[in-house]
Amino acid sequence: MAEAATSEENGGKAGRNLSRRSLLTGLILAIVGGGGGFYAVYSGALSGMGMFADGASVGAVEESPNAIPTEPLPDMAFVPIETIIVSLRGDSLSRHLKFRAQLEVPSEYRREVESVLPRIVDVLNGYLGALEPGDIERTAALTRLRAQMLRRIQIVTGQARVRDLLIMEFVLN
Repeated sequence: MAEAATSEENGGKAGRNLSRRSLLTGLILAIVGGGGGFYAVYSGALSGMGMFADGASVGAVEESPNAIPTEPLPDMAFVPIETIIVSLRGDSLSRHLKFRAQLEVPSEYRREVESVLPRIVDVLNGYLGALEPGDIERTAALTRLRAQMLRRIQIVTGQARVRDLLIMEFVLN
């Protein structure tokens, strides 16, 4: 009986020592890993993380903030989408969403995109009408909704014809 009591006391201490040792080892590894990650990002050792797409380093941009871009803007056109007002389903209060946007398209595709505009409005009406107020009120919901709508529009028009969806008005009443 006395042997069982002493072994339980020793086992408890050993278990606590092991727990403390594991916690200390984890803490040391986290500090070393965090420091190593900071150094790798700061020095630019991670495959271009310290550089922009054109090869300029982060420091080069900070040194010349008033640099004037020399390349012209791409030839883009903007196709307006008529204002869409949909009733949202959900709770008993009647809620409406007012949506207005423009499509950023390369100039050579402007006429083609305008010719399928009724189909685009139909797709957006269907998507926006299926939303619930909770879908809109979440954090970063507008970014997710915008990506979903752009993907649907690109399915209708073709991938290369519409570059972006610019939301001009997004009002929930």
